[in-house]
Amino acid sequence: MDQDINIKIKDRDGVIHEVLAPTDMAMNLMEVVRSYELAPEGTIGICGGIAMCASCQCYINSNHQLPEKTDDEDAMLAEAFDVKDNSRLGCQIQITSELEGLEIELAPES
Repeated sequence: MDQDINIKIKDRDGVIHEVLAPTDMAMNLMEVVRSYELAPEGTIGICGGIAMCASCQCYINSNHQLPEKTDDEDAMLAEAFDVKDNSRLGCQIQITSELEGLEIELAPES
């Protein structure tokens, strides 16, 4: 049976939240942020999680091995603001047990 994992999320106000994310519900990182209401309604996941808006852009601040970016994610980040080398779209990162201890920061609202 899968377990919940611990993730640290720094919100756009600089507050760090330690949250539990389920690995057995096929959720992505953007959905976890939304479920804990760590960003104002309508400011994250605007496109519904299909890599078309970059509103869920986050910075990966831990050394976790993540899946490679898809072409869609790469193209969206190429057009986004405040992109860094560690930028990813939260909607493209599935919650798995390998992400235990993940640390992210939400990118500024563009």
